[in-house]
Amino acid sequence: MKKQLWFMVGLLIIAYSQNSYAQNDAAAKALLTKVSQKYSAYKTIQANFSLDIKQANGGSHTDAGTIYLDKSNNKYQVNTKNQVLISDSKTQWNIMKTEKEVEISEASNSTNEINPTNIFSFYTSGFKYTLTNTEKVKGLTLSVVELSPLDSKKNYSKIKLRINKASNLIYDTTVFDKSGNRYTYTLASQEGNKGFSANLFAFNKNDYKGFEIVDLR
Repeated sequence: MKKQLWFMVGLLIIAYSQNSYAQNDAAAKALLTKVSQKYSAYKTIQANFSLDIKQANGGSHTDAGTIYLDKSNNKYQVNTKNQVLISDSKTQWNIMKTEKEVEISEASNSTNEINPTNIFSFYTSGFKYTLTNTEKVKGLTLSVVELSPLDSKKNYSKIKLRINKASNLIYDTTVFDKSGNRYTYTLASQEGNKGFSANLFAFNKNDYKGFEIVDLR
C-alpha cells in the first residue's frame, strides 16, 4: 500500500469539485476574496505548519514541518521529521525516512483535488460558506468561516477556516470528516515571495543512499 504523509492524507480527504460561488454569506465572500488576493500576490510561499489529528476512536497524531511552494511553476516540497514530499510539477517523490523507501509517481496537477499547489486557495470554489464569529488565540483576533461542500458525496462534512483579522492570512484550517476524525493544520509562520534554489524541488538520489526506489509511474 502506498504510504502518504499525514499532511497529504488530510488534504486528499478534501478533494473538491469546481463550482462558482453560490448562496453564500456576503461578508464571508468579501473576507475570502481579501484572503485570496493576499495569497495571489505571492509567487512563492514558505510556511511552517503543525498538524493535529483527533480520531473518532479517541486516538491522536501530531506532526510538524515546512512547506515550500513555487506557485508559478507548480513545484513544492513538504518536509516533516519522517517524510519528505517533492514535486517538480511532472514527477512526485515520496521519501519515507523510517522505511528508507522512495516512491516515485506522476505529479498530480488536478484542480479537482487539494494538493500543496493550491492549499492556500482551495476555498475559492466548491463550497458554501458562512462568516460565524471571531475568536481570540494567543493575542490574535481570528475571523471564523465555515465551509460546506457543494457536493454532498464528499467524505467530509465541513471545514472551519480561521483567518488572522489583521493580516488576512490563514491561521488554521480544521477538516471534519464524516467518520468523526478531525484534522487541524496550523500555520506557525508564512513568508511570501522568498527566493528558492531549484534544488529544493529536485530529488537527488545521492542524498538517500541505501533507500529502496519504488517507481509507480
